[in-house]
Amino acid sequence: MRANPILWPLVAQVALTAAVWVALYVQRLGEIRARRLDPEALKDSRRAAGVLEHVAAADNFRTLFEVPVLFFAAGLAIAALGRPSAWELGLAWAYVALRAVHSAIHVGYNRVLHRFAAYALSTLVVFALWALIALDLAAAG
Repeated sequence: MRANPILWPLVAQVALTAAVWVALYVQRLGEIRARRLDPEALKDSRRAAGVLEHVAAADNFRTLFEVPVLFFAAGLAIAALGRPSAWELGLAWAYVALRAVHSAIHVGYNRVLHRFAAYALSTLVVFALWALIALDLAAAG
């Protein structure tokens, strides 16, 4: 049995999430050490927000569990329906690329309008994926 190619963009999205997780902990531990913060001062997000200066990676990590849930569900739905169309596969890779751009901006120079453009486009892409899934389902009867 050959692997369904729609699963590769899902793997890539997980890899992106893992990379941001690493960036989060490098950033967080670096700040704790550099500023000699008491880890107990960070025991919940409300307290941490008042203490930490560098939170972009943590904020980005959280966004990787919002709309991407719809992306993972779409990928699995497409896999369950069979082989992806060229459009579905292209949109899946476009989604991952746009989320990578969003993460790079968010964790990097963090310009809100640039970040928002990548976020909005990626969200429209995932909605387009779901529209294709709906069309596939309608055509199947």
